[in-house]
Parts: sequence; structure tokens; C-alpha cells
Amino acid sequence: MNQHWQKSSYCSEGDSCVHITNGPTTIRLTESADPSQAVLNATPTAFGALIDVLKEENSPRV
Repeated sequence: MNQHWQKSSYCSEGDSCVHITNGPTTIRLTESADPSQAVLNATPTAFGALIDVLKEENSPRV
């Protein structure tokens, strides 16, 4: 299945960017500089929970 990957709006110029795509039941994430081309799969609910935590004012930033 050919998927449309969207680059993060927080990605600056360079080789290392997070990309995301979605299907009916799965959100998929990958990082462009990862030589293994690993893909993280998450349910929309789990991905939404992650985003909520990252948006919290006191959330640790990596």
C-alpha cells in the first residue's frame, strides 16, 4: 500500500525529521535519519495520549 508520509512542521532543514502517516486503525511514525528505517505503529488513541502529554506545560522536552 502506497502511503503519503507527512513531515513534521517542527522539522528544520537537515536530514533528521519525523514523518507520520495514518490508516484507518494505525498511526505510523518514522525518523528520516534512522538507517534501519524503523516504523513505530500506534493506535489513534495512544498517539493522541502521547500528543496530550507532550503539550502539557511541564512536559519534559528531549
